Amino acid sequence: MLAGLGAIILAVMLSDLAQRLPNIGGPYAYARAGFGDFIGFWIGWGYWIALWSATAAIAVACVGYLGFFAPVLITNPLLASVTTLTLIWALTAINIRSMALAGSFQLVTTLLKIIPLLVVAVVGLAFGEPGNLPEMNPDEGSMSGAVLTSVTLVMWAFVGLEGGTIPADDIENPTKTIPRILIVGTLTVLFVYIMAYLGVMLLLPAKAIAASSAPFADAAVASIGQAGAAMIAIGAIISTLGALNTQVLLSGQVVRAISLDGLFPKKLGELGRGATPTKAIVVSACLASVLVILNYSRGLVEAFNMMILLSTLTTLIPLAFASAAALTLLRREAPSRQRVRAMVTASLAFIYSTLVIIGAGAETVFYGFILLMLALPFYMLTRRGGGITQAVKE
Repeated sequence: MLAGLGAIILAVMLSDLAQRLPNIGGPYAYARAGFGDFIGFWIGWGYWIALWSATAAIAVACVGYLGFFAPVLITNPLLASVTTLTLIWALTAINIRSMALAGSFQLVTTLLKIIPLLVVAVVGLAFGEPGNLPEMNPDEGSMSGAVLTSVTLVMWAFVGLEGGTIPADDIENPTKTIPRILIVGTLTVLFVYIMAYLGVMLLLPAKAIAASSAPFADAAVASIGQAGAAMIAIGAIISTLGALNTQVLLSGQVVRAISLDGLFPKKLGELGRGATPTKAIVVSACLASVLVILNYSRGLVEAFNMMILLSTLTTLIPLAFASAAALTLLRREAPSRQRVRAMVTASLAFIYSTLVIIGAGAETVFYGFILLMLALPFYMLTRRGGGITQAVKE
């Protein structure tokens, strides 16, 4: 509920920005408009990291559900890594082929992905055991620390809500359509996931969920048997494939937006034969593949947790800057009730984003900081007006 409330605040804040600045690039475009080229580049870089790290994480999750049918994928990290890489590059090929093909794939998977979640929710509410619900603080540690860490992990379910702002120049009437997408989409996700999470927790003990790489399928086994669980696992595979397709598509669009502004190499913004940013998509897939390879020795659950924390962190940093940019841009407008409401929303969005960043933990923040620092030399090489040579002259 806390993560959902925070996501709604972020969605309203992004809606306000989309109405005033319907530009391609989403959080990157807002940060650049509010703070200039360097901050825009830095935030775009961080958001790009969020997208390709999410690509790796979702592919790992998909392999976890494939492991329901082929358990060797759970016990053999090398085979799991190879399978994960195969999925990433298969979806990359679809997105390179054409936007129409990627869109059709997305439509089908989106329509099918909600079914297994609702099935688990209904079964859990009907046949689950309330005694399976975990304690609020079973380790009796810091309650505030437990809440922050939990909200950061659960926020993963809402990461991507900002994706509706990215292809603004390809959306009809973006100033009205994008806010509708953000608010309705976030509320729908909040309802579906609260019901689904509750269903799983009613069907499985907390310890079983913590150790599971396919919790929805395992919950179905506990309630409706192997056949029903197979159906749930198939639905979850479809769901993760659809989410993976989205990440591959958005990673190319964000890089293209930054390239069109002259802050990334121009070649990354070029469209290929399928009218898609082919080079940007391929580079993003390569980076996601490297992340998978670096984590192949971890178990699927541990690797997934690390990747989603990194992705959530590097998404919340751009959203925090977008919130600050909203305050900067709104300050220029004439006073009104709507302006005051929008500034309060932006302030709350900034506070929430900061708290979730803290909840990511020291290790994740450390790796995220290193990845963000790598943006500095890259900026000097790619900035408009001559790169390092021009910088030296200045």
